[in-house]
Amino acid sequence: MTDQHRHDTRLDRFVDSYSQRTEGMRVSAVRALFSVANRPEIVSLAGGMPNIKDLPLHHIADSLAAMIETNGTKVMQYGSGQGEGVLREQIVHVMALEGITAHPDDITITAGSQQGLDLVTRIFCDPGDVVLAESPSYVGALGTFLSYQCEVVHVPTDEHGISPTALRETIDRLRAQGKRIKFLYTIPNYNNPSGVTQPWDRRLDVISVCESEGVLVVEDNPYGLLSLDADPIPAMRSADENVIYLGSFSKTFAPGFRVGWVLAPHAVREKLVLAQESATLCPPVFSQYAIADYLTNNDWRGQIDIFKDMYRARRDAMLLALAEEMPEGTTWTRPAGGFFVWVTLPEGLDTQAMLPRGVDARVAYVPGPAFYADGQGARNARLSFCFPPPDRIKTGVRRFADVVRRELEVMNTFGVSHSPTLSRPAPGPSANLT
Repeated sequence: MTDQHRHDTRLDRFVDSYSQRTEGMRVSAVRALFSVANRPEIVSLAGGMPNIKDLPLHHIADSLAAMIETNGTKVMQYGSGQGEGVLREQIVHVMALEGITAHPDDITITAGSQQGLDLVTRIFCDPGDVVLAESPSYVGALGTFLSYQCEVVHVPTDEHGISPTALRETIDRLRAQGKRIKFLYTIPNYNNPSGVTQPWDRRLDVISVCESEGVLVVEDNPYGLLSLDADPIPAMRSADENVIYLGSFSKTFAPGFRVGWVLAPHAVREKLVLAQESATLCPPVFSQYAIADYLTNNDWRGQIDIFKDMYRARRDAMLLALAEEMPEGTTWTRPAGGFFVWVTLPEGLDTQAMLPRGVDARVAYVPGPAFYADGQGARNARLSFCFPPPDRIKTGVRRFADVVRRELEVMNTFGVSHSPTLSRPAPGPSANLT
């Protein structure tokens, strides 16, 4: 007699109970590489992990110990949903370095700028709403937008960032389709992953297009003070108080404290605080006081200069290695700050497909498609210069180039055509992004 009752084996017994929102969640390509990239024999050009070895750790340890001893019951207690006033006041001075005039009351402290981005998306976006993003864009932002069931539409870019003409055309096209656009997400300084910086005039043009079209601008600026060749360009927020600005101490101090902030118009700030309270009650209080203590008792501006000197040497080592090692037909950007170089390989190659060969060759990188919501970027790879020392960077680039050459040999052997045109980076802030 046949059993009328099915007893299917399921890996996840709760699969039918999850919300539709979970269908938009995806594994971060960067996080997925961590277990491999952390193996000592592998040179990791993948993660954007800051190098914090140059911090005055003994001084910080003594200062934090004194803070706990004298004020422990306060710094280890619950706090304000908006964040502690002492830190918000200091953040005003930090942002002033990029031309921003702000009031502490309009700042909301978050658990890193990533949570700030999550809160902004939560209060503005409904399922099906459109978020405009640079092409390419930060993988963590794309994951947030998709988790809230947004449609991400990439705006074409050039060597100066977002094209204002393409931005207006994209907005017009989406509006004609009946789509509702909620905001433009942009990293104007040393974009992650491309490393491209929007010049001041371009920033004003982008703001002008968004203002005329009624589209909010969300400016994410974790790398703004890490300019390697010149003074920082003023933030977009400095030109328009309606821009929502995301900041972070992860790159200019230490990421382990998980402290960022959102500067927003007053009405938006009220919604952010409510969203923050429902998510965490309050942002991490001890971390806030630890950073406030660091800003008070250390030469944090001088420390940023130390970071910049160190990152400049690593960036230059990567650019030199790329020029010496990469095969013809390869292009890359020349970032003026930040952590990343964006590489474009010859036609026909696929960085996602060749990643296992890269790991076998003991080098890790992030394939380009991770930075798009629509499948673009097959020929691209993000290489990070922030963590390995210069000699390891050179070794990693050499291994990466060897993998690319082998891929080209296989492609040529099997008769797959590609463009062999030599294209080295032109002088200036970046090379061709296509």
